[in-house]
Amino acid sequence: MALPRLRNLSRRATVVVTLLGATALAGTVAVMTSDTLDFVIGGALIDLGYRFQDPIHPHGHHSPSAVWAEVLSHNALAARVRDLFPRSTHHPLVALVVCMDARIDTNELVGDTRRYYYVLRLAGSVMSEREEEMLELAVDNGVEVVVLTTHSECAAERVARDPALRLRYPHLAAGVDERDARSAEFRARPNIAARLHDGTLRIEQVHIDTHSGRLVPRPTHAQAGH
Repeated sequence: MALPRLRNLSRRATVVVTLLGATALAGTVAVMTSDTLDFVIGGALIDLGYRFQDPIHPHGHHSPSAVWAEVLSHNALAARVRDLFPRSTHHPLVALVVCMDARIDTNELVGDTRRYYYVLRLAGSVMSEREEEMLELAVDNGVEVVVLTTHSECAAERVARDPALRLRYPHLAAGVDERDARSAEFRARPNIAARLHDGTLRIEQVHIDTHSGRLVPRPTHAQAGH
């Protein structure tokens, strides 16, 4: 038992030293840094934080009440950190429609933690009329790029392909069947179509590799005005 603990301590010590070194580097170059360097250093620090937490077993128990208690505990700790280090706000210019699959982290997906994005997490990335209206409202409020995504190993798509699962989850399967039609419906909304035509809005469809997070453009219908 001692050896795994030593390895765990060694790993944590390495990460802590790396974090401290990266923080010192960030402070050293702060006065002469470019926006790109700020972005890279900030992203590296966030990524190290994720890697530090990754080996922790989620919750470590199976009681729903205990899991909820731990969620509240983590939230309280995170809120104290936010109080100590307040963050600036940026009005989003990009809206992401992403599946609810927990393996997809939108911060890691774009390497960005600046609150630069509206994010809609939906099963199978399937929009209803409510989400279409919410996206249109976001566009009216300043969003200039809407990114509609699918991803590999999607559970909702698996349901849609499996006759037995379609019987068990009929509404989810029907939603996946309608996904492309919903996307086309959103593009055809008069306000959205007008913005696409005059070039003040761009809509992209991409496929996410769930393991690497890479975005692969999907073939789409030509945008109005292009």
